[in-house]
Amino acid sequence: MSALLDSLAAGFEGDADRRAQLDALLRDGLPQRAEAWKYTSLRALERRRFGAAHVVAVDPAHLANIPAPRLVFVNGHFDAALSDLSGLPAGVDVQPLSQLLRGNDARAVNFLARRYTRTDEPFARLNAALAREGAVVRVEAGVDVQPPLHIVSVGAPQDGDAAWHLRHFVELRAGATLQLVEHELAAGEHAHLGNVLLHAHVAKTAHLAHVRVQDAAPRATLFARTDAVLARCAGYLRTDLELGAALARNELNVRLEGDGARLHADGVLLADGRRHVDTRLGIDHIARDTRCGLTWRGLAGQRGRAVFHGGITIHPGADGTEAALSNKNLLLSADAEIDTQPVLQIYADEVKAAHGATVGQLDPTALFYLRSRGLPEPQARALLTGAFCREVIGRVEHAATRALCDAALERALARLGA
Repeated sequence: MSALLDSLAAGFEGDADRRAQLDALLRDGLPQRAEAWKYTSLRALERRRFGAAHVVAVDPAHLANIPAPRLVFVNGHFDAALSDLSGLPAGVDVQPLSQLLRGNDARAVNFLARRYTRTDEPFARLNAALAREGAVVRVEAGVDVQPPLHIVSVGAPQDGDAAWHLRHFVELRAGATLQLVEHELAAGEHAHLGNVLLHAHVAKTAHLAHVRVQDAAPRATLFARTDAVLARCAGYLRTDLELGAALARNELNVRLEGDGARLHADGVLLADGRRHVDTRLGIDHIARDTRCGLTWRGLAGQRGRAVFHGGITIHPGADGTEAALSNKNLLLSADAEIDTQPVLQIYADEVKAAHGATVGQLDPTALFYLRSRGLPEPQARALLTGAFCREVIGRVEHAATRALCDAALERALARLGA
């Protein structure tokens, strides 16, 4: 057994079913030669040990730019003092998972019954066995939630390296709309491990706008996964900013199961210093006349490494599908590395599909043009690099959220000297 799995299993609390899931993972171990982990080695992490995460007090100033309504977790524990759910309309129910687990309504937490069995999804399996906290959000049919709801996970220093597992569930019923913003923040230096799994169920004609800002501590490790299901004519607009942590892996899996379902998922991956950032998309078109557009931008500087896998599968019967993937990347230093894998599999007729990926450097002609107009080289490089990324942020629907994303990106680009 690895030191990592041994230390995480030591904190087990749960029933026999969860114990069986954990034991199955312990037998299988972490993936060593799995294709899904080809560019992200877990060997160094496997040798580390993590203790239990403790309740830690955090200065509210760290959340000064995140308005209500918000649900806050610090080192994996719900923080009622920092949370504020004021401003939500009737027809929206937001609760911490721990509160629901203390109740007697098994249906309220039935999403916990989902099982993960593949050997190449160890952190989803860990989450299924160990998660006891998270955000549970339900929006009734036809309810339009105007203020964005913020789910905030804060990593804070404590004695020793700690690990936590958060399980979120977001359900929009027919015709509902919600703007959701996930934050991964740091309230000081630490080297903790966070493991976050979010389920999103978007019913017919509902619309979910989901922004995720990952700005974890520079030495942190973070595994995040979203499993989303879209019903007939449902819409899912997703934006990811992968800006922090030493090792970060983000998996976005979306099943377009209803006719006319729509997905637009954009993101920015930024790998500076010695950071390793890995994003993996798995988009499944199941029904007819579905749409997806994926626009992702990667930057790697210094000795950073960015990994991107964009997988689109158009299943039999998904006629009329339109799918497009664009992944463009900039190498900003000779020691940086970017690995990109666009994958398109088509098993249906009458579809429109395209995918493309590029890895290059800043356009020397554009750089020369800006310098010829009097801009110093650092400023010219910063202007071009910023423009390369901001196409993604421009599709964020809510103005205040868009400004928040822009500020986070600006701080991250400054680390690159861009």
